[in-house]
Amino acid sequence: MDYLIILILLGFIFFQWKKGKDSRQSEIYKKYLSTEEFKRTLAFGIYQRFCKENEEKSYSSIFLKNNPIDFEYFIAEILKHKYGESIFITKSSGDFGVDVEHGIGEGKVLGQVKCYKDDIGYEPIALIHSNMVKQNASKGYVVTTSNFTENARSYADGLNIDLITGTDLVEMWLNYNNPVSETITINTVNDQTNHFGTSI
Repeated sequence: MDYLIILILLGFIFFQWKKGKDSRQSEIYKKYLSTEEFKRTLAFGIYQRFCKENEEKSYSSIFLKNNPIDFEYFIAEILKHKYGESIFITKSSGDFGVDVEHGIGEGKVLGQVKCYKDDIGYEPIALIHSNMVKQNASKGYVVTTSNFTENARSYADGLNIDLITGTDLVEMWLNYNNPVSETITINTVNDQTNHFGTSI
């Protein structure tokens, strides 16, 4: 009987030790993923993965390389949790500045996607806002692998347009794929499923 009690006690102590160790490792992992250096490095990696190449280049088989159109699907898949799962990717040319549409009717959200290395000015914001007015959309966003100029931020102020930088995108991507922290709020426009099955 004494051996059984000792065995149960040792099992309990081991379980508590293992739980504490896993918790400490999780905290270290969360802290590392939240550093600005880590986010900026991944933002540059996303840019490299989806940027338009001026000439044919070869890469190691370990690297992922896609085209800028794939970037629109990549973004839509991540942002469906924030803007709604009913997604439509517009055609690659003649889209009048709208790359992604979430939802329909009054809850419609329009998005423009920019895989750029330089900071974005106000022009994409003006295009999205124009389309929001034209299509009676409730919200808009512009997402980039880089950042926005101060002029762009001033222009967007009060227009109900989210400006999503490369580091914001990385944070959303990490939380979408592996929710290690509660950093993004998920507000779906409706409960419809997306129109494509693209994995990230």
